[in-house]
Amino acid sequence: MILTVNGIEFRYGSRTILEKVGFSVQRGEFLSILGNNGAGKSTLLKTLNKILLPKKGSILLEGQEVTKLGRLAIALKMAYVAQNFESCRQTVFDAVLLGRKPHIKWEATAADLTLVHGILAKTGLREFAWRYLDELSGGELQKVVIARALAQEPEVLLLDEPTSNLDLKNQMEVLKTIQIAAKEKNIAVIAVMHDLNLALRFSDKFLLLQDTKVFAAGGLEVMTAENIAQAYGVPVTVERIQNQMVVIPM
Repeated sequence: MILTVNGIEFRYGSRTILEKVGFSVQRGEFLSILGNNGAGKSTLLKTLNKILLPKKGSILLEGQEVTKLGRLAIALKMAYVAQNFESCRQTVFDAVLLGRKPHIKWEATAADLTLVHGILAKTGLREFAWRYLDELSGGELQKVVIARALAQEPEVLLLDEPTSNLDLKNQMEVLKTIQIAAKEKNIAVIAVMHDLNLALRFSDKFLLLQDTKVFAAGGLEVMTAENIAQAYGVPVTVERIQNQMVVIPM
């Protein structure tokens, strides 16, 4: 396992956000963290790379306790894409090149520049390379921050609602790019997802949170109508359409 989480707990003051949460993910896997608003999904993601420190439990990255690693050591292994990103007067190319920062000792090499060009092409951003971030739409900006994370060449990629600002076409393109990168580069992807049908289409594993705890975890076998209905408090049916599982609220 590239990442193993054992019984972590987190509180804001006296309010418990996460309680005895545990799971693991292997290289090449795409894990979706699911649950209703307030279930602790984003908080969990932030504990994985030491943005937030859990009160109890352990997070092991290749057997090393994440809370004992320095920021550079974490950045060499893990990339994080937040829900929101502030635009600035910087080109798309330079923004994506920043993903190479943990690897650059003095200045960017020809290999770094070639890698960035390749990622811009894969994420559909080649034509935007020399545009400024403050000239982009919200969806275009979202693709840039995901491209920057891929440029970091992480072993674990953490994504907080990666499709929140994207239209349907770009949702599919971005998640497909991430899915392919996970397989080709042997990256473990952990993403907070709101769209259950996108999660079902692109994920290998699922972590359903409810009331601060793990309600269900595993592969497609845990994504039953009963589990989803209980975790979200909404009756649903799960159907198979053209060999694809689809969640339909009742």
